[in-house]
Amino acid sequence: MPHKSRHSQACTVYLRMKKRISCPPGGTVRLGAVARLLADEPLVQKLKQIPLYTHRPEDGNRVVIDVLQIVKALRETAPDAAVETYGDPQVLIMVEASSTHKPRVAVLIAAWLLLFFGAGLAIMNFHTDVSMKEVHQRLAFLLTGKESLHPLWFQIPYSVGVGLGMVLFFNHLFRKKLNEEPNPLELEMYNYQENINAYVIADEMRKKANRVEGRGDE
Repeated sequence: MPHKSRHSQACTVYLRMKKRISCPPGGTVRLGAVARLLADEPLVQKLKQIPLYTHRPEDGNRVVIDVLQIVKALRETAPDAAVETYGDPQVLIMVEASSTHKPRVAVLIAAWLLLFFGAGLAIMNFHTDVSMKEVHQRLAFLLTGKESLHPLWFQIPYSVGVGLGMVLFFNHLFRKKLNEEPNPLELEMYNYQENINAYVIADEMRKKANRVEGRGDE
């Protein structure tokens, strides 16, 4: 449900807040960076330039802007406009310095080798734990009636199938995506990022409330 700040006004501003944005140290965050606006074009261009927050070193590297702070700024700039907000009630601002470092090839190669051999050893250990070699020998005997210590005609297609199964499971072949459906890894990363954002926002809101209470006690 949208939240309305005024009713029956001449102009209505529709606002959908973003979940997370980046800001350089010492930078100023304006309304156009934290939300999408829909209204008369001249008014939208004016509202996009409203400053909401200027980073200070003591604020740390993450700041939360609440929807009430945005509505207040809108009312000060356009008092005759009604404001309807949609989406999340807070936006998370991550203060990040712009990085111009070149990619470290040595680190990339080391990480690739670590993942490659780690995944290979994990698959080998799994096959050892479940006695896959004996299973292949038994299946080969059931299919041919002959015992074989190394049924390569069975093991090679199985190995190829494991690789193809991983490609289909993760929906990627190098940089090419097989279809538009998200793969399990992308879903896990999405859920992880959503949980991180929710925790950081809740933690920052709690700290802000504690600071307000501390000033009230004084």
